[in-house]
Amino acid sequence: MAEPESNETGRVKHFIRTIIDEDLASGKVEKVHTRFPPEPNGYLHLGHAKSICLNFGLAEEYSGQCNLRLDDTNPVKEDVEYVESIKEDVRWLGFDWQDRQFFASDYFERLYGYAEKLISMGKAYVDDLSAEEIRKYRGTLTEPGTESPYRSRGVDENLDLFRRMRAGEFEDGSRVLRAKIDMTHPNVVLRDPTIYRIRRAHHHRTGDAWCIYPMYDFAHCLSDAIEGITHSVCTLEFENNRALYDWVLDTLGIAPRPHQYEFARLNLTYTVLSKRKLIQLVQEGHVSGWDDPRMPTLSGIRRRGYPAAALREFCERIGVAKADSTVDIALLEHCVRENLNAAAPRVLGVLDPVKVVITNYPEDLVEEFEMPYHPEDESMGSRKVPFCRELYIEREDFMEEPPAKYFRLAPGREVRLRFSYYVTCQDVVKDENGTITEIHCTYDPETRGGWSKDGRKVKGTLHWVSARHALPVEVRLYDHLFSKTDPMDVEDDGTFLDNLNPDSLTVLTDCRVEPSLADMKPGTVCQFERKGYFCADVKDSRPGHPVFNRTASLRDSWAKIQQKSDK
Repeated sequence: MAEPESNETGRVKHFIRTIIDEDLASGKVEKVHTRFPPEPNGYLHLGHAKSICLNFGLAEEYSGQCNLRLDDTNPVKEDVEYVESIKEDVRWLGFDWQDRQFFASDYFERLYGYAEKLISMGKAYVDDLSAEEIRKYRGTLTEPGTESPYRSRGVDENLDLFRRMRAGEFEDGSRVLRAKIDMTHPNVVLRDPTIYRIRRAHHHRTGDAWCIYPMYDFAHCLSDAIEGITHSVCTLEFENNRALYDWVLDTLGIAPRPHQYEFARLNLTYTVLSKRKLIQLVQEGHVSGWDDPRMPTLSGIRRRGYPAAALREFCERIGVAKADSTVDIALLEHCVRENLNAAAPRVLGVLDPVKVVITNYPEDLVEEFEMPYHPEDESMGSRKVPFCRELYIEREDFMEEPPAKYFRLAPGREVRLRFSYYVTCQDVVKDENGTITEIHCTYDPETRGGWSKDGRKVKGTLHWVSARHALPVEVRLYDHLFSKTDPMDVEDDGTFLDNLNPDSLTVLTDCRVEPSLADMKPGTVCQFERKGYFCADVKDSRPGHPVFNRTASLRDSWAKIQQKSDK
């Protein structure tokens, strides 16, 4: 796979950077000013992360500014909870809007004034058609629309009706304000789109001051203009809407004005990034909430332990394109592992424990072994791990009848217990069902520290914890939330819910970890040696009783994909 081309700053080149370079060089703009404009009607997800990194990143790269604007024009679906979660997510990703937090509702009075101006210009009219009738009159992609019988109303009548709409004289849905453009236009978006509707709903900021609200396409372009945005960057589904964006600004004669540019939204394998579908997953109880670690929400992946730096790196690597494509989620997981490999301390944890009894080790003896937190970063320091006669190892690290090339513990076989001793299996104890309950071994006291003085070598090295000192913990293992690469690939009468992965969560309640993790700060990520990266859950962990979410396994499928493509 060829590496994407980079510019002189080392960043991946893409068409928006080229546009900005040209605009600055020509003097079209003096300073780059972008914005991130989410609607506060749900939690942000990985697709939003791409937009956040792009908009804030461009402003940072070009010494410009980026606003955080909450596009709160639909009070029925909006909530303060979503506003606060959006702010938390943007900050977590590492970006700061400083004093430039705005709301579309900040401009409601000005937007209303612009609407009246369009009416006075003969460019907007009040329509009494129902929503269904408006859809019917709009036509299709191959057939022109039909003009509303109310389209010919005069300016004075339209102003009067619009002001009465604001005053609350009419019922919800009984009238709308429409732009007067062209009902035969090949772009259906320009066939007299609705720009205001009546909606009696309590607004989280303006209360009951308004009973009419602007439509997104009308409010968005004007909010950009009011804030002095130079480059309004949005996803590809708004490409057709750019014509309306331009029509509103040009018709009102706003200059200088922003320009809209569209890029392909993020699509990930095994993932849905539709806010409507994510809401459905939460409301129907398919997940535990917006911050369920299986969710592609930023709060979910943060709880799972994904580092913000890894997500920023991922967004940079996938680049910005004009055509839709699907990114393998293995690349995101690779970025996470790459970051954690350098940053996460190594500790000992056993997920499926079976007891090992070292029969020739003194029963009352407890030793401590100094173990580094990272094999390549001495600055992380070390800790002392207790060792005694009875230990726990992973059940999968022992086999009574091992196959060829199995180098772990087996009858008569010697292995290394990490940083401690060589041990040799002598016997096993089983319960009435034939399940192994204990493995009896002997140790060589001359191999203290895990190295033989006589130079003999062993091929297997196992992790372990002291049975007497180990901390019992719950561990949650996560897999993809969906079992299909494309969750939307369903039968004719099916839904994306049919592709939910029944094994997306496995809860292990009998795990053991070294005692140093008792006071691990929630949200901290570590590597359980040989098992993967794990994060102390921020909601369910308690002092002395951490609960661990698996952030990522140690297997890196993306690295293998790259190796194959390089060949």
